[in-house]
Amino acid sequence: MSRILIIGNAGGGKSVLARKLAAKRGLPCHEIDRIMWRPGWALAPREEYEAAHAALIAGEAWVIEGLGWDETLPERFRRATEIILIDMPIWMHFWLAAERQFLWLQGKLDNPVAGIAEAPTTEAMFETLWETDRQSMPAIRRLTDEAERAGKKVMRISSVAELNAFSEAL
Repeated sequence: MSRILIIGNAGGGKSVLARKLAAKRGLPCHEIDRIMWRPGWALAPREEYEAAHAALIAGEAWVIEGLGWDETLPERFRRATEIILIDMPIWMHFWLAAERQFLWLQGKLDNPVAGIAEAPTTEAMFETLWETDRQSMPAIRRLTDEAERAGKKVMRISSVAELNAFSEAL
């Protein structure tokens, strides 16, 4: 069975790609942010998140996108049969996230992150992008390299053009 992990910084198109890929392959699609966040951008209790995460990755077939707690990434990488790393330059993530933020604040975002109608503050979103790039992405790149060396199928997407081409080819 296919277990596809789509990972990368915020604003890079993970959710859109995950929904499209899941529909194309007939797989359930899961957004990590839905188990991590509550309305008002309050974090879910750690125990709830860990239990929900364990249940998601235990499935035999899935597309899972998102980051979640860094400590749960190795488990997700181990269970995945395919990994898609969206790893564009940080400035592109800022640009795409700002576009999303603009739509969100206008109430025009079709699929808000975590299903939360209210947008996070732009400052909080930009801080998260920066911290993720500096703190989480090095480990994510390392885990991706390890998965590839172990024989897992890995796709690296480093530009919007590559993302669009991959998405259109589905």
